Amino acid sequence: MLEVFDLPASIAFYRDVVGFELVSGDDSWWCMLKLGEATLMLNTAYEKDQRPPVPDPARVRGHGDAELYFGTPDPDAVYAQFQEKGWPAKEPKNMHCGMRQVSTKDPDGFRLHFICPVESK
Repeated sequence: MLEVFDLPASIAFYRDVVGFELVSGDDSWWCMLKLGEATLMLNTAYEKDQRPPVPDPARVRGHGDAELYFGTPDPDAVYAQFQEKGWPAKEPKNMHCGMRQVSTKDPDGFRLHFICPVESK
């Protein structure tokens, strides 16, 4: 579960850009999303009446420590999808660990990687 600053914006990103389906909850305080076999829960970091006007930089800086990896049959297609949606992402590349990977950050700065074995690509 990830705590996010703006739950509706995070749902829109994971649903409309990445392709997750909202399967439970809503944008009021908590939700569960699913893509293939991956399940992701999001929780708002603040009650609506207590959310500051902008994210706390110290909190966002801490998000750099979290990286999520999602298996995909085609990182290049994921990259094309991000491009089509106008979402910034690093071009796919073969990593030293034998995986092909495309990377991006979500609206809260959590790093996301979409990977598959190089020999599968």
